Amino acid sequence: MVDRVKFKDTYLSRLGLGNMRLPCKSIGKISAPNLIDYKKSQEIVDMAYENGVNYFDTAYMYHAGKSEKFIGQALKKYPRDTYFLADKLPIWLCKSSSDMEKIFNKQLERTGIDRFDFYLLHSLDKKNFEKCEKYGAYDFLLEKQKQGLIKNIGFSFHGTIEDLREIVAAHHWDFAQIQMNYLDWKNQDAKTQYEILTDAGIPVIVMEPVRGGKLVNIPQQAQDIFKANNPDKSIASWAIRFVGSFDNVITILSGMNSLEQMQDNLDSLTDFKKMSEVEFRICQNVADIINEKQIIPCTGCDYCADCPKGVKISRIFDAYNKYKNETITLEEAKREYEQIEVNHTQCVKCGKCADHCPQSINIPELLSTKIKETFE
Repeated sequence: MVDRVKFKDTYLSRLGLGNMRLPCKSIGKISAPNLIDYKKSQEIVDMAYENGVNYFDTAYMYHAGKSEKFIGQALKKYPRDTYFLADKLPIWLCKSSSDMEKIFNKQLERTGIDRFDFYLLHSLDKKNFEKCEKYGAYDFLLEKQKQGLIKNIGFSFHGTIEDLREIVAAHHWDFAQIQMNYLDWKNQDAKTQYEILTDAGIPVIVMEPVRGGKLVNIPQQAQDIFKANNPDKSIASWAIRFVGSFDNVITILSGMNSLEQMQDNLDSLTDFKKMSEVEFRICQNVADIINEKQIIPCTGCDYCADCPKGVKISRIFDAYNKYKNETITLEEAKREYEQIEVNHTQCVKCGKCADHCPQSINIPELLSTKIKETFE
């Protein structure tokens, strides 16, 4: 059984199941994010639950709005007091304060579950937090808490250090969710984010511990370093163990889309032992190698997927990154790129994708420079 960590008067599993990257059915050769494979996904939920995982995370737009419905149905077979469900309010979709009520009610309807144990203001940065304050989002959540529809109030974060300080100081938070892994420990200053939250007494839930799988497909040189130190451990386990070694981390969310990934993460977080200082240094050495390859920091979250021209941004970046990581050759990357039905040539540089990108990637700029230079 996976380890558990004390949170208030209960215990959360050290591993949480994120429902943003569930197995999907395909249309032709292309995976369709709105066609969740219920059978395979249910098997993943069941395996998680049976091995002690009790934290399940979803959001309003995951899988084109289908994730909430799936996880609600998948958990119906289990007693309600044996698991925790987390959901999020996408403030950027609200045109007025009344939209918060509409979205919240829709989430209850989709999941079919009586309450959210953890509820987050989603993807906060300066712009989104200002909108939250304008619409009174925090007070809205407090009212839902009084009604018994929310138990714990938190936020997920994708902004600057200054933004985080302002958000932390503005309200009382039961928890916060940040992107934390050995690459972003420096790249996105997750170290300072973690320290700010810890100093404020706010427990941390980690998202993107393996950067959407990008810390599995790392350069061969980096893989060799990990394997030389511990040949019996998977590449992914290093990323999971890194974030699990911090005392204020209460749950590590992983978007597992196979039973094999689930088993590997369970193995990493059962009878867990913290990393040694030597292992921490090894992780930093690997991060330096990855940065030298000039990888685009895309996690494949597809928040950019509503491109008005339908450009398949994450698939384009994935082909590029696999080439840069030396996991495929340039010719193989070009063949993969040529199979993408809407490529970078259709980009009109409207900037909508960049506005929605949690990683703050200048997507139009990269499409017209690095991607163009590589694939043309």
